[in-house]
Amino acid sequence: MERPAWAPPGIDISVPSVSRMYDFYLGGSHNFEVDRETARKAMEFMPGLPKIMQANRAFMRRAVRYAVDNDVTQFLDIGSGIPTFGNVHEVAQAASDTARVVYVDHDPVAVAHSRAVLEGDARTAVLAADLRKPAGILDSREVGELLDLDRPVALLLVAVLHFLEDADDPAAVVAELLDALAPGSLLVLTHASYEGIPLPQERAGGTVGVYRDMRTPLVMRSREEIARFFDGTGLVEPGLVSMPHWRPETSEEEEDPYAFSGFAGVGRKA
Repeated sequence: MERPAWAPPGIDISVPSVSRMYDFYLGGSHNFEVDRETARKAMEFMPGLPKIMQANRAFMRRAVRYAVDNDVTQFLDIGSGIPTFGNVHEVAQAASDTARVVYVDHDPVAVAHSRAVLEGDARTAVLAADLRKPAGILDSREVGELLDLDRPVALLLVAVLHFLEDADDPAAVVAELLDALAPGSLLVLTHASYEGIPLPQERAGGTVGVYRDMRTPLVMRSREEIARFFDGTGLVEPGLVSMPHWRPETSEEEEDPYAFSGFAGVGRKA
């Protein structure tokens, strides 16, 4: 297996990665053959996975613009993955000259590529850390230097909480992060669910099995379970909905049926 020149030293290119598979779904180039093979296997059960990821990214862009329009110009994006066109810093900085972004991921390829892309950008930082350990993120030099936690922050947990099992207590993780943020902060969240997928659950479960086999369980939660992550915040209109239904910029008829899989929402901390 040929090793790409951009692959950081020490990375096992024979093991698939969620963030690199996401990059592949979005049409990116920073993924290995094992990522592509595993993504294609998942797509055998759910061929619309790229459409879901595109809807996810489109929601994220709308949510970032909403944050800036409501005077929130600091962003903490955890599980940020590999930067692709239209990522958080591009959208935020286009909308505000004062926007600051800290990207957090635990995938070494995502971290290394993010740092290369963002080199020289004084308003962004990249942190290698795990969502399961919020204190390591909140107490990091990157967050301390770039974000003022006494002012509102937009906390982005986009397509990441469904990779935390119940044993990881994701609700406690979210609560700990929110507790550290100032009133007026925003929680921007998307989460996978069997609800809305235009397939029988048994077939969609084949994709869940692919992720389980790569030892990165994909936990499909109900709308009610996902709504609990917003405890301590007030959901902004239109609430917790499918991604295309959150403050849409295009008509529903233009969306692929797979885009309505899962849920998205933005909550404001009181």
